[in-house]
Amino acid sequence: MAMALTRACCCTLARQRNPLCSSFLRNPHHQRIRFRQPLQSFKSYPAGFQRRIRAIHEAAVEPITSNKQNEPLPQPQNWNIKMLYDGDCPLCMREVNMLRERNESYGTIKFVDISSDEYSPEENQGLDYKTVMGRIHAILSDGTVVTDVEAFRKLYEQVGLGWVYAVTKYEPIATIADAIYSVWAKYRLQITGRPPLEVILDTRKKKDEICNNSNACKM
Repeated sequence: MAMALTRACCCTLARQRNPLCSSFLRNPHHQRIRFRQPLQSFKSYPAGFQRRIRAIHEAAVEPITSNKQNEPLPQPQNWNIKMLYDGDCPLCMREVNMLRERNESYGTIKFVDISSDEYSPEENQGLDYKTVMGRIHAILSDGTVVTDVEAFRKLYEQVGLGWVYAVTKYEPIATIADAIYSVWAKYRLQITGRPPLEVILDTRKKKDEICNNSNACKM
């Protein structure tokens, strides 16, 4: 959803009439969004953010359902970029699954679910769960960490969709696109009807304590 907003704003700001971009934004598949949070609860937020929320809410056509993969999929051996994603975020998973499908033809992206019990910060440049939950992170094969819209741009470039974010390389669009994404990153848990991050972290901590002190989590 955040990236749909960013893509729309980038197209507008660049004053481009790219038929591919227009088709993408009109595609009902990318508009199937419904908020579990009543619109009234967003009245205290900035006016610009309220308008974006209302626009997305009016386009909703079906409830959010998780598209998280239950079974691990084969990962490419020679990947160029690693995407760290929140597998418990249903809207995020729409984009992840689209990229994953495209990646079948490229094999350049390695997908890492930070919500998995197997997630290891040590294997991902020391990025812990709390940090990665705050905003999108990706790791290049040389160990460089990229975030925000730059991360999406590099991911899309790897699956032949670099044109989608090409305009975000240039100012002032780069700054505006990051600002739009930052709004989404700040409010995404509330928008998708999930508990605050502090509650999620506490739940994970308690689960870890139970797992470490018993065989409850062992199969």
